[in-house]
This record gives sequence, structure tokens and C-alpha cells, in this order.
Amino acid sequence: MWQSPGLALFSRRALLRDLLERAPREQRGRAATRCFSHVTLMLPQEEVDDDRHLTRGARARDLAQGLAALHQKDFGDLLAGDDVRYHVVGTERLEPGQVEVKFGHAVYLPAAEEQVQYTVAVSRDSAVWKTACAIYPNQRLTVIGQDEYGATCAAPGWPFGAEGGVLLINDGPGTPLEVQVRPKDAFECNYDASAGWYTVKSRRGAVDAAGAPLRLLLRITPAQPAHVPAAPAAQRPIPMAGASPRPTAPSARPAVWKPRVAPQPEMTAVPVAQAAAPAPRESEAIADATFAPLARQRVALAALALPRLSRYRETGAQALEIGLDGAFAPAAAGPDALIGFAVDEHDGLQAITPAGRERIAAPASFSPVDSTRVDLLAPAPALADRYCALLRLPRPPSQPVAAGARFVFGRGTPMLAGLRVLDSPRFLKSSGAPCSADRLGLSRTAFSFEADTDGWRIARLSPTQALYHLDEGLQFVAAIGDATADAPYRLPAGHHLVAGHYVLRFDA
Repeated sequence: MWQSPGLALFSRRALLRDLLERAPREQRGRAATRCFSHVTLMLPQEEVDDDRHLTRGARARDLAQGLAALHQKDFGDLLAGDDVRYHVVGTERLEPGQVEVKFGHAVYLPAAEEQVQYTVAVSRDSAVWKTACAIYPNQRLTVIGQDEYGATCAAPGWPFGAEGGVLLINDGPGTPLEVQVRPKDAFECNYDASAGWYTVKSRRGAVDAAGAPLRLLLRITPAQPAHVPAAPAAQRPIPMAGASPRPTAPSARPAVWKPRVAPQPEMTAVPVAQAAAPAPRESEAIADATFAPLARQRVALAALALPRLSRYRETGAQALEIGLDGAFAPAAAGPDALIGFAVDEHDGLQAITPAGRERIAAPASFSPVDSTRVDLLAPAPALADRYCALLRLPRPPSQPVAAGARFVFGRGTPMLAGLRVLDSPRFLKSSGAPCSADRLGLSRTAFSFEADTDGWRIARLSPTQALYHLDEGLQFVAAIGDATADAPYRLPAGHHLVAGHYVLRFDA
């Protein structure tokens, strides 16, 4: 492998020594001034497995040590003090007797005592992250691509084929990691400071099977954040951007709420009696007849409160799974959902995407598609004994409410039934008979509400129903106790009420 015995004028076999001579690391004119010192040997996987089983890997170690000694002997004057390191790995693509060697500017073999400086993870949906590689302090160049044949390491789920890669430039501790794309005219790379990851997208408009633009999310986590400069306040959308530790700022909220088309008013809604208006003049009769009054008050489902299922063990509840479809409306978790969230019987949280399941913790933010973010908020201490997290809906559904009438919300009432999106056994996995998820924590008649001039009047109807008041930013305000129709609780317009799984926003 290093050199042929005797004189081999007619030998066509490539030798490692010749390859290193023909491809120096640095040269002046035609004279080599420095050679590569880190080499990865790839052998057939079956041979490597046999060596590990029969000799505990002794033959692979002897091969690496022997080649390192020959390398040091023949190229000692071109090493410039670099350590010679060889590493033997197996691969399934080689046939018996074949050998591949890998060396270059982006090939680095860490020393035994060398500590990791950065960990690089990739994702397609921002929920399931898979580790791509580790970066060491003396590892200057790293190429992430489709496979290890043309890159330093392969990115799980790389969507762009073999035409490009991501180049990471490390100038050592104390300097930010640079992220570039190759080729530059084929990809764009933007840094999202609020989320803490890079988004790599194709400039050629490539899309996946669902019609969404191809993208790859890249997250770089420093092993020692205290020694890494903080992330810049803003990043321009250019192919090269400085690296940064994970930001500690809270995730940005959606800038625009996009409610679904409101359903028709409930048939049980009581129309409001209004004072008779004076008869219009003849000249105004036609104009007035073309207008109809609209209800100004609305109730929106701003978030879903994920319960602690450990409180309901006697019901046989094993898991609650909620998905968000293409319109970000709550739906059953399945292959058609962009992203889903699950709570198990031990109160563990998981994110569910087509890439798999990932254990998560609140607070967290996810971006299954561009321009839309899903926030998972941590509950306030007053709610933590009942709920694991609050799932903020990017596009809250809403329904109109007539002013001046008193309505009842609960599991057995038709009012706002369109907002009780979990009223189905599809969401709840149970060891017993299938039942609606609303049976966990929502009474048949939970509370009554009535629009007023200065907000809303709330009255608790069931003594076992827990009600919580949250402000505009979903921050805890108070627990609503013995509020009755005679002494109702005043809820300001734009604030939220938590009942069961539902976080309802009462708008004016």
C-alpha cells in the first residue's frame, strides 16, 4: 500500500506514498513545502469486523502504526511539526481486497486527549435534531454533505444531493465559527438569531414531495459557551455568517395572527334584543337595508394546555398526541401532520415529525416550515401541577359571540363547540374504552361568560373545574375560584382563560 517491492515500472496500482507526493498540503512553485499528515483508511466492512472479532482490532492498529511510521520516515521534513495520525474504518461499499484512502484539508483525526469544541446537529423540521459531527479546536476546515465520500461527515437527511456542501471554518478558540455554502451561487445560508440555527436553502427552487422548498437547519452548539463570543444582534441574509452560541432571548412570537374562517353562529345562541331604531327616511331606506349588524365580540383558541397525564392514571390514559396540519390547525397526529406533540403517562414531552420522535422540554420553539414558528411555552408555577406546557397555535381559530347574552362553555354544551378541537378519541390513547380527551379536566358545564362594556364576566359553574386567568402574553394572573353569576370574575378584553385543555382568548 505504501510502496511496491523492487522495481515496478509497469505497475498501475496507485500507492499511498505517491498520492501524498502528488497532492501536497502546501507548495512553492512545483516544490512541496508541507504534506498532509492525517489519513483515513477505508477497508471492506467484513474484514474490519473479522479483525475486531478475532484479534480485538490488532491488525488494524498494526496497519495504522506501520503506515504512520513510514509516513514519518519519508516525509519528516515536510510535516512542520504536525502529528502523523492514521485511522482505519470499515465501509460496505468496498469489495474484498479494495482499499480507499482519504486525506485533505478537511480531513482531521483528533488526538486521544483532545476535547470537543463544537457539536454540529442538523434537522429538516426543527424538532428532530441529529448529530452530524464534532469539531475540535485544531480542526480548521469541516465539510458537511450528502455522504462521507465527498465530505468530512455526512448530514443525516441531507436533501440537496451530491452537488454541494456546507463549509465550516474554525480559526481556533476565541474566534467565531464561520459558516459558508458551496457552491455559493447554488445555495443561500441565513442565520436566525432568535432560534439559534442556520437555514440552508437551494437558490434553484427545488422542492420536496409535499411541494415545500428544500431546506436544512444547522445548529452549532459550543462545548464551552463561556469561552465563545455571544451571537451578533442581527445577521444579514448572506452565504457566510459568524457562529454563535445558542441565544438566550425568548423565541419571537408570530407577527400576524391568521384565524381560520369563522364558522356559523351556534344554533343555540340567544339573539340580543336591541332597542327599536327610528324609521329611516325614504332617501336612506335603500342604503340602510344593505347593511347588517355584525357581532364584534370573539373568542379565539389561542393555545392548547398539555395536561399531566400522571394525574389521570385511574382513567387508563396512556398518551395524548396532538398534530398540526398544513394550515397549522389542530388535527390527529399522523403522516399528514407537519408537526405533532405527545404527552406520555409519565408526563414526558415528545415532538413528532416525519423524521421521527424527539424528547423535548418546554420552553421550546419549532419551525416546521419557513415563516411560521410554533412555540411550546412552560406553564407558570401555579399551573405546573396540572399542565406540562402550553402549545401556542400560530393561527388561532375563533368564533363570534353575541353581546349582551350569557353563554355556557363545557364538555356537554354546544356553545363554542368548534373550539373544542380535542373532543375526539383520536387524540387520546387509553388502556380502557376509547373516550374523548375532553374528559380529562373539562366539566360538562365548566363556566359561563358574558360580554360586558369593560370586558367579560366569568362565573365558575362546576366546583371541580379549575380556571386560570392569563394576560395578553399568556402570563399567569390569578386562579378563578368561587366566581358566580351574582359575583362574576372580571376578565379584561384580550386576556385568556384556561379551562381543561383550552386556552381561550376573549376579544372585544
